[in-house]
Amino acid sequence: MVKLFHPDKEGVMCKVIISFLILISSGCSAPIIKNLDNQGANVICFGDSIAQGAGIDKEHSYPYLLGKLIGRPVINAGAGGDTTISALERLERDVLAKDPSLVIIELGGNDFLRRVPKEVTFMNLEEIIGKIHAKGAAVVLCDISSKHVLGGYRRGFRRLAKKTGSILVPGLLVGILENPHLKFDHIHPNREGHAVIAQRIYKEIRKYFDF
Repeated sequence: MVKLFHPDKEGVMCKVIISFLILISSGCSAPIIKNLDNQGANVICFGDSIAQGAGIDKEHSYPYLLGKLIGRPVINAGAGGDTTISALERLERDVLAKDPSLVIIELGGNDFLRRVPKEVTFMNLEEIIGKIHAKGAAVVLCDISSKHVLGGYRRGFRRLAKKTGSILVPGLLVGILENPHLKFDHIHPNREGHAVIAQRIYKEIRKYFDF
């Protein structure tokens, strides 16, 4: 079970209170994240070849590095070439059947490469998120848009995260896809790139969970 932050952690509570006051003063409402307190057992990274760790050793993939950051194993459910369509087909076997508590979704890149209509991609992502939520787990949605790649998808990821009550990781690949020193080919991150990804995911989820 993934537990929430304890209220006796004064530093965290101060940040929460300050953020809340800022939101009130700006007329905005804080996002409501679903299933934060649940009975699931596993953290799962569900994605394509980037999550899988294509081209690098398992010990340098971001799911493995994230596990080190949170102090518990993370199941790597990445599959090379996965689109949101094929991800839906294997969702039950690779995620829902594994007693998920927190599922980190990194999908959409192959949809773009295969020219799947953007609205179909987000419709599939919404269905994936809905099924995970129905299982009782919380969801992290990774915005894989970058400055020069999938820029038109950025707003869609933000809207979907808000609509579904998912934690958003903005700009997961920003500065990675454009930097040859963080990739081993034209798409896939190298060891250093995966380390950046793990830290970006950790930065967002630690706002909600005490691992």
